[in-house]
Amino acid sequence: MRAEMEYPPQEIVLLATKEEKALELWARNDGDFKFIRSYPIRKASGGPGPKLREGDKQVPEGIYRITHLNPNSQFHLSMRLNYPNSYDLMRAAKEGRSNPGGDIYIHGKAQSTGCLAVGDIAIEELFVLVNTIGTERASVVIAPHDPRKKPLDGFASHLPLWAVELYADISREFAKYPRSDI
Repeated sequence: MRAEMEYPPQEIVLLATKEEKALELWARNDGDFKFIRSYPIRKASGGPGPKLREGDKQVPEGIYRITHLNPNSQFHLSMRLNYPNSYDLMRAAKEGRSNPGGDIYIHGKAQSTGCLAVGDIAIEELFVLVNTIGTERASVVIAPHDPRKKPLDGFASHLPLWAVELYADISREFAKYPRSDI
């Protein structure tokens, strides 16, 4: 109601930032997306930088879709992301990495080995929303920090060379969702 949005919205975007440990919900029916609310990320393993391989305990960075809702998750409820997506697979193939990992979720509880744990109450709200509108109408963008506050540095020494391109894509996505309170 605060966002003056009819429920359910036609489409949602979740913006996740690792450093700030925040997951923003944006929604729209007609016209522009509106900020609905922010959820704290209770646990996200790893640090800044994209996920490169199975077992690295990194939360991936990039632009993803929700592909599956799991009501029987060991983490209360969970929503599976399409990591590795075609971009992740292309980068892995070019670098000769054969196992980029998988099974990345947004889920309840407060533990993580590569996933975004948002707690049980938050995942209940998000799970019901995505189930109502359909997974095909929900996307997720994950960044090392909020590029609306400070630019993403794709040239950092710990990053692969292609991070410049990835971070430019992530920055363009975040720029579509301006916040006046940042």
